[in-house]
Amino acid sequence: MMPNNIQKWLSYFTEIHIESVTSDYNKELEVLLNNGRYQLCTPNAVYSYADKYSNFGDSFLQLNLDTPVIRNVLLLGFGLGSIPYMLEKKFAKKYSYTGVEIDEAVIYLASKYVLDDLVSDIELVQADAYAFVCQNQTKYDLICIDIFIDDKIPDIFLSTDFLSTAAANLSETGFIMFNHLAHLKTDILHSDTYYKDVFSAYFPKGTYIQVRKNRMMISDASRLK
Repeated sequence: MMPNNIQKWLSYFTEIHIESVTSDYNKELEVLLNNGRYQLCTPNAVYSYADKYSNFGDSFLQLNLDTPVIRNVLLLGFGLGSIPYMLEKKFAKKYSYTGVEIDEAVIYLASKYVLDDLVSDIELVQADAYAFVCQNQTKYDLICIDIFIDDKIPDIFLSTDFLSTAAANLSETGFIMFNHLAHLKTDILHSDTYYKDVFSAYFPKGTYIQVRKNRMMISDASRLK
């Protein structure tokens, strides 16, 4: 659903509140219009911000998205669909997406405000991301992991078992992008420890991209330009 012209114009000067909802997973979800784009926020985090979702957007600028070819993408944590939005509208990529989102309220908001404006093939599944990768049989060329409850990654997704299970869903040339906060000192410490003890131990050819307040962990360093 596109914002009306007055709302869009005003949003370049001040945030416009559009809708608030609650759910079993998020006590407060707020849709704002900011700089002409829908933004999904919790009290402590931004879940989506169209093509201005800079943690992934800045990372995509540093990655080779053409070779090996990417055809299908698995999104673990969907938000308002910032990843397909920016890949389609900013990077002109035509991928097929499977979006896995546990929160029914987030799916409702994504369906209401974003999905109708995209032409990409998107299958949105309401499911726990861990359960999905355990049962899934499809192989993906790119898996984007963007799983937060407010500003915390649930512990179950920080285990080697989860990485192993997620990696089993990759195609032969596929790779993983895993979003971590790296803003506050505690965030940076947790990110450093996880990268050293878990991520790089499982993906010895991996690397990370530091983007503003986030650290994007990449399972295959050869994907960098």
